Amino acid sequence: MKTKIFNIYSTLCALCLLGVLCVSCEDKLELTNPNQQTTGTFGNTAEDLEECVIAAYNHIRMEGSFARVGYTIDVCRGDEVWNSSQVWYMPFDDMNDPVTDEISFWPWREWYYTINVCNFILSRTGEDNGALNEQMKRIKGQALFIRALSYYNLAGYYQTPPLITDYNTYSTLDGLYATNSTYDDVLDFVEKDFQEAMSLLPSRSEGGEWANGRATSGAAAGFYARTLMMRHKYSEALAVLKAIIGGQYGTYKLMANYGDNFREGPAYENNDESLFEVQFLDYGSQGVDDEWTPVNTSPNATQGHAIESNYGPGDCGGWADLSASPWLYNLFKAERTTSGKLDPRLYWTIGTYEADWDGFEYGNVCYTLPLTADAPMVTNNNNGGLPIAKNTNLRTGLYDKVVTGLHCGINLRIMRYSDVLLRAAECENEINGPTQQAIDWINQVRNRAQLANLNLADFNTKDKLFEQIANVERPKEFGCEYGRGFDLLRWGFFYSADRLQQLKEHGTFRRSADRSRVKEAVSYADIATDAELKSSYDTYVQGHEFLPIYQGLTTKNPNLKGNSANESSDNSGYFISNGWTVHPVVNLGK
Repeated sequence: MKTKIFNIYSTLCALCLLGVLCVSCEDKLELTNPNQQTTGTFGNTAEDLEECVIAAYNHIRMEGSFARVGYTIDVCRGDEVWNSSQVWYMPFDDMNDPVTDEISFWPWREWYYTINVCNFILSRTGEDNGALNEQMKRIKGQALFIRALSYYNLAGYYQTPPLITDYNTYSTLDGLYATNSTYDDVLDFVEKDFQEAMSLLPSRSEGGEWANGRATSGAAAGFYARTLMMRHKYSEALAVLKAIIGGQYGTYKLMANYGDNFREGPAYENNDESLFEVQFLDYGSQGVDDEWTPVNTSPNATQGHAIESNYGPGDCGGWADLSASPWLYNLFKAERTTSGKLDPRLYWTIGTYEADWDGFEYGNVCYTLPLTADAPMVTNNNNGGLPIAKNTNLRTGLYDKVVTGLHCGINLRIMRYSDVLLRAAECENEINGPTQQAIDWINQVRNRAQLANLNLADFNTKDKLFEQIANVERPKEFGCEYGRGFDLLRWGFFYSADRLQQLKEHGTFRRSADRSRVKEAVSYADIATDAELKSSYDTYVQGHEFLPIYQGLTTKNPNLKGNSANESSDNSGYFISNGWTVHPVVNLGK
């Protein structure tokens, strides 16, 4: 599937956006152009709907979905990354995005385009799943998965997006003036779609070659568990996660080499660890036209992503926008492997020179530029920053500099098996407190990094093991990837004074053109006396853990209201009213 050029969806976009707007007129000759596709003539065969499915997959790799800002906005609101350009992404990093910021509208735009296509497919597949043949089950299952993925992102970004679920809604303009749905209603719907997709889609084993690059029952199950955990449904989520671990939805395992999750090419992508990844064309096989939005329909599209452009150091041609936090770097440095080496995940996450990397993988390189102890690389020449290596070719030796735009061909692994294991451990801990089973699942992930096993005796409370999972294991495994912002939401870290203070400490960074200071440890306590220091969370405004609903939308649609970010209102009441608790900060050194 990755090798397809998705140039067939231009007609589908028009169909799905315009709906059926044809009006008959008496006493006028009506002619049908057999070459003009309409919603009345297209989509009545499985072959037509297969094209729609391809169009839906294409929409999830646009500017506002996963090709750039739709991915990196969530990275920015996490505590592992800061905005080293101090220009682009600033409102998202500072947690105070204004309602007039058009960039915050881009994910909304892309995900609703995607939903439109999925709703069209589902309008043609019927309600009786038992009447569907195998091909139609797969078509419907993929549409349900992609629609659920779209609403999962819309809820996690915008809190109260409208639920538009019936393609007939688009048959009149009134249907486009939708009202907000509640956060709970949207996530209820997402759970339902993922559940149904689980029952319709084959496992990766059953799907064989077809499953490469497509949603499977395992992908649907993984995201169903994620959705359940957004509202602390730990018992239900654990049952699903155990089923994935037990092979009910196909066989998954950790890749022996962590770095194989962040390289391009058929030898690495859609591998045994991947539950779902977004497909991008490899280096050397792309077109030349950057397609930033769903309305671009060039047959010569690049079909790559721009995450690398955002992460890439200025000296290597990148846009130098985002850097890894000093907290994340020092977290890696705090623990060595059983053989006394640095955690190999550091190599693939942050592009620093380390003596341990001599002879390891591609060695001490930034793209093909050799790194030395005396010549550290920084992301931004004015503000410094630790370069992010993950989901870039900084460590692969593929080319010598970033070709900016939608050109990086590394597939974005949106869910990996390591996430299943760590989520299972988290759920087990929430339900039963620290148990050996939870420790064992964590140790599987640690063992791949050659770290010593954790011991149950060292975790006497649920809070302490949660701290280990949330602020040690997950950051080191998933550092600088999409998903951390969603974690902070579900954990309620914005609704607790000690957790918000912890975020401020994690989010502290130095803005300096002095390259010799790039690895220097920083302290939030020094912000008042050191003008180069800043913390992203010092400017957090209540309610802005979500993005505001763009003012241009609420102006055009009188039925659409703003969310907590529009109103700068506190969401802690909702969190507490559900009986959810925020784990207190625990000092793991004691």
